[in-house]
Amino acid sequence: MSSVIAVTGASGQVGGRVARRLADAGAAQRLLGRHPDRLPELPGAVAAPAASYDDADAMRAAVGDAGTLFLVSASEAPDRVREHFTAVDAAVAAGVGRIVYLSFLGAAPDATFTFARDHWKTEEHIRATGVRHTFLRDSFYQAALASMASADGVLQGPGGDGRVSAVAHDDIADVVTAVLLGDGHDGVTYDVTGPAAFTLAEAAEELGRAAGRPVEYVAETQDEAYASRAQYNAPDWEVAGWVTSYEAIATGEMSTVSDTVPRLTGHPAQSFAEFLERNPDSYRHLKR
Repeated sequence: MSSVIAVTGASGQVGGRVARRLADAGAAQRLLGRHPDRLPELPGAVAAPAASYDDADAMRAAVGDAGTLFLVSASEAPDRVREHFTAVDAAVAAGVGRIVYLSFLGAAPDATFTFARDHWKTEEHIRATGVRHTFLRDSFYQAALASMASADGVLQGPGGDGRVSAVAHDDIADVVTAVLLGDGHDGVTYDVTGPAAFTLAEAAEELGRAAGRPVEYVAETQDEAYASRAQYNAPDWEVAGWVTSYEAIATGEMSTVSDTVPRLTGHPAQSFAEFLERNPDSYRHLKR
């Protein structure tokens, strides 16, 4: 099998980090994205022709001679599963023999978080192809958690007193890189989490400490959550994703804490407090 690694989403938060780490390790890569002009210029990396997941011919051309595909999930959309299936089938048709898929913690057919169901369906499709595979089920991004607080210092949603093991982009990228460059990961599903699970009230406290101002968590009912988000005039499927992301915290589906980061990378996972200290831009909107 070819040693070339195809990296999707290479101009994004996870794919870009992975591409840079692979370049530092001297790996041969094909960088994939819908906009090749946004792809990073890295040693040992080739910018593939423009490709979107729903274009099978473009995906086959973009994957080229790669033996391994790192598949970052597509943007949330009503037809995202179909896009994933098309991308996977195109990669297999192009000769890819191994897929490392960035999934989501708690992926299951009956997951509370609606988008986690998309990830489970994608995992099942990858399994059905028969290619070697590894699934990395990451928890909520710590950066996303910081952005969920409004500029007036309120973090609100139907999360109850549930806990979430949010994880940093850098830690995810380190795990992905270790899996792509290492052996013994075929057929394995890894939960990729931060070092601890914490409540949204505790997250608000950390945000307030970092921003130097009070940040409050307001627990909503499901009806209140849908009502407070109606102002955005977003499609029903998107609003359902927003609301159920909090509800998955309330049910305990996001509370899993794993040792994947330290075990595969050799360093501890960042805590939410450490993330905020290293990434002040993530809560800049909270500063008065």
